[in-house]
Amino acid sequence: MTVRKNVRELAASFGGVAAEYDRARPSYPDELFDELERLSGRSLKGARVLDVGAGTGIATRLLAGRGADVVAVEPSDGMAARFLVGSPGLPLVRGTGDELPFHDDSADFVTYAQAFHWTDPARSVPEAIRVLRPGGALATWWNVKDGSVPWVRALGERLSAALGETYHGYGAVNEITGHLAPHDLRVGSATLRWERRVTVDHVITDLTSRSYLAALTPEQRAPLLAVEREALLAEFPDGWVVEPYVLDLTVAVTPA
Repeated sequence: MTVRKNVRELAASFGGVAAEYDRARPSYPDELFDELERLSGRSLKGARVLDVGAGTGIATRLLAGRGADVVAVEPSDGMAARFLVGSPGLPLVRGTGDELPFHDDSADFVTYAQAFHWTDPARSVPEAIRVLRPGGALATWWNVKDGSVPWVRALGERLSAALGETYHGYGAVNEITGHLAPHDLRVGSATLRWERRVTVDHVITDLTSRSYLAALTPEQRAPLLAVEREALLAEFPDGWVVEPYVLDLTVAVTPA
C-alpha cells in the first residue's frame, strides 16, 4: 500500500492524535538544555522563549522548568486543546513559524522541538531573526530513533515499503545549516545519545501519533500497527522495549 499526502495534510493530522502524542512521544534529557545554553552563550533562566510548533507542550514544560519565561506557539486546534489541559499555567498563542505573531526584538530564544520541518525555511528563519533580540538564538532539535540499531532499522524499512513517499524517518530534516547560511548568524550544533525503556504498547501508541500514520484512516492504519506489534513482540518477548535515540541540536545566534 502506498499512501500519498501533501505536507499540509500531514501536519493537520496531528490534531486527531493529540492525546496519543502527549502520552507516548519521547521527552528530552536535561543535557539537551545544558547544550542549548552552552551553544547560545546564555541561560534559559529568565529568558523570553517562543516555543514554536509546541504541540502538546512536551518541550514547553521542560523549558519552563529551566526557569524560562516561555510562550507556546501552536496552529493545531487539537494539539492546542491538549496543551491547555496538560500545561494550564503556561501561555499559548495560535500561530506558525512562518508568520510569528510577535513584535520585533521581543524574544531571547525561538525554539523548535521536533517541529522546524513543518515550516518554510525561507519564511521561518527570517521571522525568527526578526523577533529575536540582539544575541538571541534560534534553536531546532529532533529526537530520532537510532537507525544503526537493527530492530529500529527494520521498523523503518517496513514502514517505508508500506507507505512510500509519505513515510519519513527524519533523515535530513535536521540539516538546516543551508537555510541559515545566507544570514549573519553564529551556528553551532551538538548530538546527544540517550534511551528510554517503554512497553510495546507504548511504542505502538507513539507510532499512532506519527504524521504518516495519523493521516491514514483507522482501517488503513490497523494492519500496519498489527505488523509492528508482532515484530516488536518477536524482538522483545517480555513486552519491554529499549528505544535508542540520537538527538540533534542546532543553535543559530544573532549578532549582539
